[in-house]
Amino acid sequence: MTEPLRIVRDDASPDDREHDAMAIEAAMQAERIAEALLFASAAPLGLDAIAAALPYGANARAVLEGLRLRYAGRGVELRQVAGKWQFATAPDLGHLLARETREQRKLSRAALETLAIIAYHQPATRAEIEEIRGVATAKGTLDLLMEAGWVRMRGRRRTPGRPVTYGTTEAFLVHFGLNAVSDLPGIEELKGTGLIEGRLPDDFEIPLPNDDSALQQGEDPLGPDLFDTLAEERGAETEPDLDPEDGDTGR
Repeated sequence: MTEPLRIVRDDASPDDREHDAMAIEAAMQAERIAEALLFASAAPLGLDAIAAALPYGANARAVLEGLRLRYAGRGVELRQVAGKWQFATAPDLGHLLARETREQRKLSRAALETLAIIAYHQPATRAEIEEIRGVATAKGTLDLLMEAGWVRMRGRRRTPGRPVTYGTTEAFLVHFGLNAVSDLPGIEELKGTGLIEGRLPDDFEIPLPNDDSALQQGEDPLGPDLFDTLAEERGAETEPDLDPEDGDTGR
């Protein structure tokens, strides 16, 4: 790999030239450390994790941007996914490295539709998913998406029955190569890929996805389930009082 150009001022004093050379060496060392960390990591690394390993005073974001430019157009590229950084094979070369060692199950149409609805409409309850799909959603569909790590339970809707709300995860972003859920394609992009065909209703629109982890208006924390709370209360009522200060002599 070509080393960065060493720029030292010709008109600088010996002390300044030495300082410039030391600064260049420090920048190169910081870049080498970040490069090694990213190559060795099996998962994307956040900015803070990389910054913690760099020499004091190094600008982690500038180091990463320098690496990203250095690897641009090469067989391995530095990408940002889910707000973190990782090296990945260039998209046009991926097929050369594909080696399937096991048969992977494809998601059913119901699972794909459910995942898409959650991604675009999160936080969404099962009833809201069923209303959009127009059919009932089997419990196993949501379980499958949660086992894959792409969907999580966010909270509870502040409505009768307090239904669970669902949203996407960081693993969802990593798997589909997205930096943020807002990078999901809009209606024009979907039309361009042929996923949406025919004439759409005038009022048809695709919402802007938002996976903010903070609870939204009308959404409460998951907390204990109502039935769990009632069971605990019933258990407390049937337990004997063993407080010695009650004066119980055991008779």
